[in-house]
Amino acid sequence: MGEEGRRGAIPVIDMKEIPFQHMKLREACEEWGCFRVVNHGVPLVLMSEMKSVSRSILDLPLEVKKRYECVRPRIGHIVGKENAIYESLGLYDLSSPESLKLFCSQLDVSSHQRETLRAYTEAVTGLAMEIGDRVARSMGLEGRDFFKEWACQFRMNKYSFTHETVGSGGLLAHTDPGLLTVLQDDEVVGGLEIADSSNSFIHVDSCPGTFLVNLGDTAVAWSNGRLRSVKHRVQCKEPTVRISIGGFVVPPKELAIKAPAELVDCHPPRLYIPFTYDEYKQIRSSNKMPNDEALSFLLAQS
Repeated sequence: MGEEGRRGAIPVIDMKEIPFQHMKLREACEEWGCFRVVNHGVPLVLMSEMKSVSRSILDLPLEVKKRYECVRPRIGHIVGKENAIYESLGLYDLSSPESLKLFCSQLDVSSHQRETLRAYTEAVTGLAMEIGDRVARSMGLEGRDFFKEWACQFRMNKYSFTHETVGSGGLLAHTDPGLLTVLQDDEVVGGLEIADSSNSFIHVDSCPGTFLVNLGDTAVAWSNGRLRSVKHRVQCKEPTVRISIGGFVVPPKELAIKAPAELVDCHPPRLYIPFTYDEYKQIRSSNKMPNDEALSFLLAQS
């Protein structure tokens, strides 16, 4: 089956029907490493307003955005140079009310934009945590709040595609290092591609009003290899600006990531040694491995 035949094949999970879709959810996590969620409870008007706010902030002059890059402690960054294809601004410490306040003050964000940021990050954080809980339940893990203390970080992305960049990559193929990502993709401008089980990239059609959920490398280790992290990339399809917004569920810095005992038996035994999120990111960075191949450095000795 060709790429066009696989369009739209990504599983869809209805959050209103989730108690009855646990098997479908588990299959999506094991076979695809991603799925779309509908009836997620985040107001469509808030999603639209968040995209507008993200665009307005990312359209600020570079010298203004660099004010935030220089904040200490570092709670955000801009990727790329003045004429780069890809830029990003992030909110990395939403557990502290001061982080959003600092972000907004550094970038001269209006009161309306600040309220949109607050409402959106709060809504998507709740959704992300519910999805994490449902993934655990789909694996038969009931009655334990595994991700209660985990954090949800946010990143606003801007791809400034030109005629010269059509056909090139706006973001290279990678897996996310965290547990899961809740992505509001650009509903107008395409370009997102994911790798299927044969490692062939297929186009992801936009679907307004939904979120795409990607599992990351932490999910692989936490599930003792049962779940799959999905490799994805962004390709330039047309000369225009593309905006996306991602919420990333990540573990606390001090937490040792390891599979729950219920997921470890002799078939399979524990696959990975315990590790922290910072340790894993360092392994990915130092070995220049932006994907789950870096987990090979953490395999337990048989």
